[in-house]
Amino acid sequence: MNRFLWPLVGFVVLVVLLAVGLRLNPRDVPSPLVGKPAPAFALPRLDTPDKEFSPREMLGEVWLLNVWASWCVSCRQEHPVLVELAKRQTVPLVGLNYKEVRGDGAIDSDKVAPGDEKRMVIERAAGWLRQHGDPYTLSVLDVDGRVGIDYGVYGVPETYVIDKAGIIRMKHTGPITPEVFSGRILPLLAELSK
Repeated sequence: MNRFLWPLVGFVVLVVLLAVGLRLNPRDVPSPLVGKPAPAFALPRLDTPDKEFSPREMLGEVWLLNVWASWCVSCRQEHPVLVELAKRQTVPLVGLNYKEVRGDGAIDSDKVAPGDEKRMVIERAAGWLRQHGDPYTLSVLDVDGRVGIDYGVYGVPETYVIDKAGIIRMKHTGPITPEVFSGRILPLLAELSK
């Protein structure tokens, strides 16, 4: 009798775990960085590539870091929301252009010289923002994706809410919708801005 009962118990447990898993939102991926200082970096700015930006420059301000790329289909979906956000001037929005050339898979970046790759990144990213509107206070170039790795990026778009002390308070995976912005991000921004 016991040898038939254990497989049945195992099957029931598996069904319960599957049912619980199906109710979870796959976009709600917990980040080990929430509650910790935002990883430091110094990356070239898209508008002035000879100048670098560092999160240290934002200390004392609540701000958003939005990871994007021109090849990202979901970024196109969220872009009008970001443009509207920029019009309201609610919060500084810094763009992290992520693996612009390497991420789309159309170009073998191993065959492109580093200087040529950076020029291609600048042309593609700046051209895309000219065409679709530029909601960013500034954008920086994460050409090889190393800063994205530090932030735990596994797909674009992703957005981080960072407080005045430089602590990550929220990570949103996937496109920001008007509902996500008004229901989750805006209340957090109001609380952090006090």
